[in-house]
Amino acid sequence: MVVGAGQHRLGPDRGRILLRTFRDGLAAQAGHDLTIEATRWSGELGVNDDLSPASLEVRIDLGALAVREGTGGVKPLTDRDRREIAVTARKVLSAGPYPEAVFAADGFQPAADGGGEISGTFTLRGQSRPLRLQVKQTGTDRYHAEGQVVQSDYGIKRYTAFLGALRVRDAVDVVADLDLSDPGAAPGAGP
Repeated sequence: MVVGAGQHRLGPDRGRILLRTFRDGLAAQAGHDLTIEATRWSGELGVNDDLSPASLEVRIDLGALAVREGTGGVKPLTDRDRREIAVTARKVLSAGPYPEAVFAADGFQPAADGGGEISGTFTLRGQSRPLRLQVKQTGTDRYHAEGQVVQSDYGIKRYTAFLGALRVRDAVDVVADLDLSDPGAAPGAGP
C-alpha cells in the first residue's frame, strides 16, 4: 500500500462494500443474482511508518443493506421486491440480536503490484471464522478487495423458495472498493 502512515478512517464516503449472491437449484432461472450494498459501515486502517499496513477493522451495519441490482430471473426486480429482499436478508442474518458484522485483520501479505492478501477474522451472527481477502491496487491509493463468506459456516440457513427448487448459493461474494487518497479530507483521518 502506498497510503501515508497513521490511522485512516473508512466509510461509505471513501468506498463501497457489496455482497453478491447467486441463485442455485432446479428453479434457478426464476430467481435473481443479487448485488446488495452495505450502506452504513465504518472502519479504521492503521499504516506503519514504513507504509506497510498494521491493522484493519471494519464494522458493517446489517440493518442498512440495500439491494442495488438483480440480474436474471423471469421478470425484473421491482422496488417492492428490493424492500422485501432487504427485510428477508435482515431476518436471515439475525440482524436484530446481531446488528453488525465485523472483520478484523490479523495478517497482511503484500504483493509486488501494490495489492496482496489480507487475512483475518469475520464475525457474523455471533460466530467468528477466518476470512481471506485478495486485494488489487486499481489506481493511486485505490484498492479492490474480494473474498467469500460461506453462509452455513455461520449457522445461516440458505434462503429457499419453491419447496427448495430455488435457493441462494451457500457462498456469498464480498467485494470492497476503497479510495484512500487525500486522507486529510475525511474527518479524523490521517496522521
